[in-house]
Amino acid sequence: MRDFSLLVDLLVAGTDTGAAIVVWAMTLLIRNPKIMHKAQEEMRSIIGKKRKVDEDDLPKLAYLKAVIKETLRLYPPAPLLVPRETRKDAIVHGYQVNQKTLVYVNAWAIGRDPKFWDSPEAFLPERFLGGNDIDFKGKDFELIPFGSGRRICPGMSVGVVIVELLLANLLYLFDWGLPDGVRKEDVDFEVMPGITMHKRNELRLLAHGYF
Repeated sequence: MRDFSLLVDLLVAGTDTGAAIVVWAMTLLIRNPKIMHKAQEEMRSIIGKKRKVDEDDLPKLAYLKAVIKETLRLYPPAPLLVPRETRKDAIVHGYQVNQKTLVYVNAWAIGRDPKFWDSPEAFLPERFLGGNDIDFKGKDFELIPFGSGRRICPGMSVGVVIVELLLANLLYLFDWGLPDGVRKEDVDFEVMPGITMHKRNELRLLAHGYF
């Protein structure tokens, strides 16, 4: 029963955060149509007329992966990660931190820290191309949307593949626009409070089939 409960927790956590990531990615892309068009051109030129993006196609989609990394940098699904508890007394930057202190890591602030990122508030997937091998798998501490170390998100690998497949197929199969009378500047980035960072206001888009 315990194993079943753990599996349910993984599936729920993965779908909830995965949905949030895709919504934020589409929000950023509709506000930056040139970037959306570039991602679509990459997929349609590589995949051709197959009418579906498969898991085997994902390693070829470098720009899509950069878009997802940049989305995770700006809008990590759990901005304060999972709380940690210190195992022993420690001194951090001159501050005494006692054993059993509850510690929250602000992944949102780390991803926007100007000490690590040029133009930290800008949506620039290109920053992850051209030899920049920074990744979100826990080894690069300037980008830790899933945490790091032994407490890294156990569903990260599955969740990332789901996000890549869903976003890739949305961009590959459809051209996207806004409802009549809505400008891209009208699309907001307000956040709903909660453990998972969801968009407060619904994202409403028009889909036009590409094929």
